[in-house]
Amino acid sequence: MASLMEKKENNVVLLTIDVSKEDFAEAIQKSYQKNKNRFQIPGFRKGKVPYHMVKQYYGEGVFYDDAIDFAVNPTYSEAVKEHDLKVVSKPELDILEIGAEKGLKYTITVTIKPEVKLGDYMGVKAPYHFHDASEEDVQKELERVLDRNSRQIPVEDRAVEKDDTVTIDYEGFLNGVAFEGGKAEGYDLKIGSGNFIPGFEEQLIGHSIDEEFPIEVTFPEEYHSEELKGQTVTFQIKIHAIKTRELPQLDDEFAKDVSEFDTLEEYKADILKTKQEQAKSHAEADFQNAVIKVVADNAEVDVPDCMVDTEVDELQQEQSMRMKYQGIELEQYLQYVGQTLEDFRAGLVPVAKVRVKSNLVIEAIAKAEKIEATDADVDAEAEKMAAQYGMKKEELLARLGSNDGFIRDSIKARKAVEMITAAAEKTDFHEHDHEGHDH
Repeated sequence: MASLMEKKENNVVLLTIDVSKEDFAEAIQKSYQKNKNRFQIPGFRKGKVPYHMVKQYYGEGVFYDDAIDFAVNPTYSEAVKEHDLKVVSKPELDILEIGAEKGLKYTITVTIKPEVKLGDYMGVKAPYHFHDASEEDVQKELERVLDRNSRQIPVEDRAVEKDDTVTIDYEGFLNGVAFEGGKAEGYDLKIGSGNFIPGFEEQLIGHSIDEEFPIEVTFPEEYHSEELKGQTVTFQIKIHAIKTRELPQLDDEFAKDVSEFDTLEEYKADILKTKQEQAKSHAEADFQNAVIKVVADNAEVDVPDCMVDTEVDELQQEQSMRMKYQGIELEQYLQYVGQTLEDFRAGLVPVAKVRVKSNLVIEAIAKAEKIEATDADVDAEAEKMAAQYGMKKEELLARLGSNDGFIRDSIKARKAVEMITAAAEKTDFHEHDHEGHDH
């Protein structure tokens, strides 16, 4: 095999590869062996037709598809190794010459990882903002825990009030005609939740069980349904039940029930401590991101589109998984907000570009600083990963075998980030009280 490399614009490389006629003839024979059961010629049993008869009957081209695979895969890999290319795109194949007598000559076009021109990365300045936790945060957390431990009790002797949950039937009419998606029976709605269009929930206040009545509401101009946006409609309502929330007493007994503490004061002190730790780690994480941004802005790199596309795929996957946890499909969500998948993906491009550039810059820093991932580092990282996947560390390492490169790369990247963050200077350093008075 002989290969030539030609650099084009935008990190694109053209490889021209020659496979000798002997090697290509071997690939054709492999193709014949793989496919011989498919050929049928009168007078021969299936799978027993000799090579020269198949060639005569069908033409040599019948072997080419698989022969190209057999010849290209190893020779392309060899050329990538030979020219030390870091390929980041799908290879595009073009056949220039083919035949048992000629051999195979082909080109492959690929995009390679771009070169990074690093700017300043040690001792950069980045903003550090720390919002300490307050009594207000403790109060909010207590309200959340109370709410989680509350129970719904039926109300018989009064009308609907704010924060009640009502069970209703409703049906919507536009100009006297029922519209699609405007009807439900036995629906539980919390008054004040803001789940329905403005004006709907408020008009249920003051009505009682078994009452039937109409309400009028106007759909917002930016509503996702063309038929309904900006339209005033009537809903027929029937109230079946009213429930109110009963909260537990906030006292020592409650603290014992929901925590490991004996008194409410101890429980509150623990909440404050946890919130303060969270505030500190948020501030540190934000500072680290700010440092990465400054360092990436200082560097020059021509980010290839294919890397951005791959990152957009990742971001879409992440968003989709997050929504699944909340019980909603991405497609459903997009339909609801009236957005196409193309528009959604286009919105992810700026974030993807920043992520790709930052990753390339951090990788370049790790290389420039000769940062290494030791076997002990890999071991510790594998321990953490195995715990996440509910596996034994040995099992994970056995599965990875010699493919632990991505673990090593992520360790080097983390060490590089820790190094530039430790060397960075905190500017605009201010701690906010809870109202957030910026200086």
